[in-house]
Amino acid sequence: MSEAVRVRGYVSRFDTPDRSGDVVRRGAFAGQRADVPLLWQHDVERPIGRVVALVEDAAGLRMEALISADCSDGRDALALLRARAVDGLSFGYRVKQARPVPGGGRELLKLELLECSVVTLPMHERARVTAIAP
Repeated sequence: MSEAVRVRGYVSRFDTPDRSGDVVRRGAFAGQRADVPLLWQHDVERPIGRVVALVEDAAGLRMEALISADCSDGRDALALLRARAVDGLSFGYRVKQARPVPGGGRELLKLELLECSVVTLPMHERARVTAIAP
């Protein structure tokens, strides 16, 4: 059995709009536990690991996760991350509190985190993997 590989990065960035015009505000993830799955490309049938830590800092929601090299999707994700062919992060959520933003989009004030994902094209262009264990 292989060991899991530790990955860190931002799954959300605060106070700047994503590609759809939504803006996540600091505190939106308050009280969120880190026990959510790590998926490949938001596909619930393709889990690649688990999130082990979540921290809101001034920049966004920082995630630490373990990717399993024991499954083919985990091995593929790690190979693409290491080759820097893929480095995006994203998250699935339910909106608990939001308000419309003039001109389109929403200000997201309270969210329920359902999953985090390694993705090719993140919704927020600065939601990226920042470190991969050797």
